[in-house]
This record gives sequence, C-alpha cells and structure tokens, in this order.
Amino acid sequence: MTPRSVRFTLTMWYVGAMIAVLGIFAVCLLWFVHQGASRSLDNRLRGDFRWAAEMAEQRADGTLSWFEGSAGLDEDSPWLQVWSMDGQLLFRTAVAERQPIADSGRLAAQAQNRIVIVPTSTVPIRVLSGYSNVGGRPVVLQVARSEAGMRRTLRDLILTLVFSLPLAVAAAGVGGYSLARRALAPVDRIAERARSITAERLSERLPIDNPDDELGRLTAVVNEMLARLESSFEQMRRFTADVSHELRTPLTAMRSVGEVGLRERHDEAAYRATIGSMLEEVDRLSFLVDRLLALSRAESGLVKPAVEPVDLCALADDVVAHLGVLAEEKRQTLTVERECDGRGTGDRVVLRQALINLVDNAIKYTPEGGHIRVRIGDSSDGPTIDVIDTGPGVSPEAATHIFNRFNRGGRSRADEGAGLGLSIAKWAVEVSGGRLTLESVSSGGSRFRIALPAARI
Repeated sequence: MTPRSVRFTLTMWYVGAMIAVLGIFAVCLLWFVHQGASRSLDNRLRGDFRWAAEMAEQRADGTLSWFEGSAGLDEDSPWLQVWSMDGQLLFRTAVAERQPIADSGRLAAQAQNRIVIVPTSTVPIRVLSGYSNVGGRPVVLQVARSEAGMRRTLRDLILTLVFSLPLAVAAAGVGGYSLARRALAPVDRIAERARSITAERLSERLPIDNPDDELGRLTAVVNEMLARLESSFEQMRRFTADVSHELRTPLTAMRSVGEVGLRERHDEAAYRATIGSMLEEVDRLSFLVDRLLALSRAESGLVKPAVEPVDLCALADDVVAHLGVLAEEKRQTLTVERECDGRGTGDRVVLRQALINLVDNAIKYTPEGGHIRVRIGDSSDGPTIDVIDTGPGVSPEAATHIFNRFNRGGRSRADEGAGLGLSIAKWAVEVSGGRLTLESVSSGGSRFRIALPAARI
C-alpha cells in the first residue's frame, strides 16, 4: 500500500474519522459518567443528612449519639459533626475525629443546606451543612463524603478507554484497509485489462462487475469510448488504404506514360499526347486532393456554417441551371418539381455544394436519355429536397455504407469520381441541422432526400 494510493488515502480517512468519532465518544462518555457519579455522590450525601436527622439517640445525661455503622469516608462509618446554634461542637463520629476538615466550623456557621467541595492535600471532600431538630433541640448537622470513590471510577474508565481505544482504532484501520481493498479490487482488474489494450486490440473491453454503481457506470463510459476509438481507428485504416489506392493509380499512370515517352524518340504530336495524358492524371490528383481538403476542413470545424433562411426552390433552380449542360451532354432530362414553397434554414453555400454533389452523382450514374428530378416538398421533419434519378439504383448491401469515403455504391474503381461527393454532401446537410438519407424507389433508380429545419416566418 503506497502512501499516495487511493487505498491508503481511504484507509487514512477512515482511521481519522474513527479517531474523531471515538474521541468525541470518549469525551462524552467521561462527561456523562462524571456527571452521573457526581449526582450519585450528592444524593448519598443528602441521604447521610437524612439518616443523621432520623437516627439520633439522646442519652440519659441529655447528650446526643448516633449509630456509626453506615457509609462514610472509609465506606464503613459516617463522617458526622453536630453543632449547636451558637457554634459549639456537640458531637462527632470517630471518622470525623480522625479526618478533621479545617473549614468545618466556618461551614457550619454558614449552613445553607447546600453541598460545598472542600479541597484537601489528597482528594476533595464534599460537605453538606444544614439545620435540623434533634430531640427538640435545633442543631446544625454536618455530613461529608470523599470524592475518592468517584475518582476511582473515572480513573478506571479512563484506563479502560486508553487501552481500548487504540485497539479500536487499529481494528478500524485493518477493517478500513480491507474495505478499501475490496471496494477497489475492480479498479485493479480494470487497470490490468487496460494495460493489455493496444491499437491492435481495441476490440477488447474493460470488465464491469456491477453496472449500477459509480465504478460500473464509469467503466461503461470508458468502454463506449473504446468502441468509438475502435471505429475511428478502423475508419482511419480504411481511409489510409483508400487514399493510398486512389493516389497510387494516377501516379502509376503518370510514371508509366512518362517512361514510355522517354523510352524512344517521338514526334511532337506523340509528346503532346504523352504530356496531355499526364496532365489528365494531374487533374485527377488535384480533384482528389481538393475534395479531401474540403472534407478535412469540414470535419475539423474550420468551416463555420451560417444559419439563415434558405429559399429551396431558388436553390434548386440555381443548381439545375449550373449542371444542366452536363445533363444535356448525356441527353438527360433535368427538371425541378415544386410541391410547396420550401423555406428551410441552414448555410446556403454548403447546402448548394451538397445539392450539386447529389445532382452530379445522379447525372453521372443515370444512363443516357434518363430522367432526373429535383423535387421540393414537405414532410413531418420539415421542408425536403429529393433528388430522384432513373439509374441502376443502389443495392441494399451498398446502401448501408453509401455515405462513407471512397464508396461508389458497389461500382468499380474504374468509374469516374473519387467517392467523396456523398460524404461531403452528408456533412454539408448535417451542419445545417438537417438529415441526408437514401430512400428506395419502387420503379428503380435512387432517391436522396435532404430534410431541413423549417424557417421561422
């Protein structure tokens, strides 16, 4: 148990709390015992006074005497003195003669029927002086008792506490350590398991003994974090592999074309064709890098979207006019359908990019002579923009990861494009507070739906 461990700290806190509790208990116990012993001694002293008033005997010569076989200073005989009203000592017991009290005369003269503590060189004595009537004569009775018995009781109690409290504290320390060790045992198991989790073993999870306690809930949160890390690492590996493949293809093509061009002498036209082919690959690389930079900036939060009302009909008209030439080249019909005056909220710039990517994808994968519709509608989620095409559609297996990077919906890598358009579109819609989903079309083709928050009027 190291001095800085949680187990050591908990044990010390537990021992400290026990010391404080036992200390308060001991002080309170001593106070109550002292008060009880003091009241008991006073009651016995008043009992002696009543005994002295009731047990007096008057001899034939008129003198007074008392039976001395009761409790007193020596626990066998009473301490008793009887004074006349003029201060003359009329009677004293044998104990009073052996153990005189120096101030007894003064106390008798000031008799007020109250108990006075008289200090002595050894143990204080409590004296009770009061008026009484014995045999028809008014007298002052004076009884006394030593505090020795009360002091012995307190001393025995103190000795008991002195010897027992350290044992109780030691037992509390052992018990506290045992409890802390038992309570923190899951932490040791969690730490041991956590040491074995590396980047290659992110599928492992920390053990949870009790999912309902604080440690169990914390472990569950850590396991959720490990799941997110595992997913992030997997995405990063897949992303790295995809980027490597995407970059290797044009670089290999450029190298091959360059090597062929340098292998033999060619005329100017051949060199122009070689350079043109290399420039096409450079354009493909530039396009890929630009898309990756856009996606990286989007996910890192460098792009701060604006939240403003957006006229979805005007946005659709703008995008259709922008991409209409591409549709005409493939003899496709590109139209805008308005089912409502769609007004949503979001960043118009990033929403325009998202819609451009969706329509561009639809044009790319729809056969010649096909029909592409951009429909502005309304739903329970708010205003919507649907991009519907008559292409081959997306298989159910590919639909589950259609929005991942470098995914082409199951098409080969030879197809045109980098597979980043839908990823960027999904980000653009989500930062505007909306959702981008792929919905099935019974007649074939694909329908991508953008649902946005409605604009406040």
